[in-house]
Amino acid sequence: MSRRFPFHYAWIILVITFFTLIVAAGVRSMPGILIVPLEKEFGWDRSAISFAVSVNLLLYGLVGPFAAGLMNRFGVKRIMIFALGLLISGILLTTIMRTNWQLVVLWGIMVGFGSGMAALVLGATVVNRWFVSHRGLLMGILTASTATGQIIFLPFLASLTEAEGWRNAVYMVAVILGVLLPVVILLMKDSPKQSGLLPYGAKSEEDGILPVSGNPFVEAISALKTGLRSKNFWLLAGSFFVCGASTNGLVGTHLVPACSDHGIPEVRAAGLLALMGIFDLIGTVGSGWLSDRVNNKILLFTYYGLRGISLLLLPQAFDPESDRLSLFAVFYGLDWIATVPPTVALTAKIFGREKVGLMFGWVVAFHQIGAAVAAFGAGYIRTVQGHYDYAFMIAGALCVFTSLAIFAVSTERKNEIPGSPELVS
Repeated sequence: MSRRFPFHYAWIILVITFFTLIVAAGVRSMPGILIVPLEKEFGWDRSAISFAVSVNLLLYGLVGPFAAGLMNRFGVKRIMIFALGLLISGILLTTIMRTNWQLVVLWGIMVGFGSGMAALVLGATVVNRWFVSHRGLLMGILTASTATGQIIFLPFLASLTEAEGWRNAVYMVAVILGVLLPVVILLMKDSPKQSGLLPYGAKSEEDGILPVSGNPFVEAISALKTGLRSKNFWLLAGSFFVCGASTNGLVGTHLVPACSDHGIPEVRAAGLLALMGIFDLIGTVGSGWLSDRVNNKILLFTYYGLRGISLLLLPQAFDPESDRLSLFAVFYGLDWIATVPPTVALTAKIFGREKVGLMFGWVVAFHQIGAAVAAFGAGYIRTVQGHYDYAFMIAGALCVFTSLAIFAVSTERKNEIPGSPELVS
């Protein structure tokens, strides 16, 4: 099938993966504009709604390493199809929910599982399986699809929610998922070998990765055991815990309701998230390009340090008459998930490229544990204190600490863990 195209089929796979991640990111980002409508319609307090969001974020991360194992065993295509079907079912059923526990089951569990299977681990698996050249740049592009999802979905869905109600916004997302599903069914491939090709940029079969086809659960647990014995894993996982807490969990979930607390309309607040998405697209692609050329620890030090400073200053930016929030959105957007390409590069260098999907999956799991803690914790702080100031300042302080701790990561020892593969230089 690939020979019908005048270019390498890896680029078709990249485009399909990019749009899948865009739509999954749009689904994942929706809670930010649903909190206030659900609060008004059902009378649920913010901490109760935030709990469902935290379950979603937690499962979004925890399913990652198991999804990587499932992709190795059953193929990327089948897992993508299952994930999209789960997302469609979960979000459609939320339109008929009546109680908070149903929100937890549908949006927290079903959508959490579905979005976790179509997330960063999918991108890392596709890039490392289909490409030898330009991995850092391409990982940056796929990571930036999260930003693109915000750009496309949030302002539109916020306007639709305001004009037609939140259920119509959910229906629209379900339709988009339904359009994407047959594209994946018809065009997605599991590996270059399936198309009779070498990975893009490969000079011989030795440059390709042969997917492991063992038990997905055993593979995932084995990878976790390997990671838990590694100081480097704890440092990378800890840094990503803070990354998730300061992005998806805090700003991604609570910036819109925080703006509402200060009299800023939801549509304008969603526009701020979309503005972040625009600049995150630039920042993350640029970070991918830099991760192939610059010391990855220097990049992470810069990203976390600047993020921490911006969060510490955020409580002073909520003024409807000033441009401070717009400046924050630009600055924070450039740094939103620019951390991903250098973290993927360090993970591959430490644990080997053939295990990057599994090991990075566990690093992402810690990212989402941090996101879940921040999503619930910030909602609880808002319920108790009546504002989000302390949540922003705690996250900012953690980012500054992480920027310094990242220098403790070592990539010099090629066999830090007995039995582990040699690092890929």
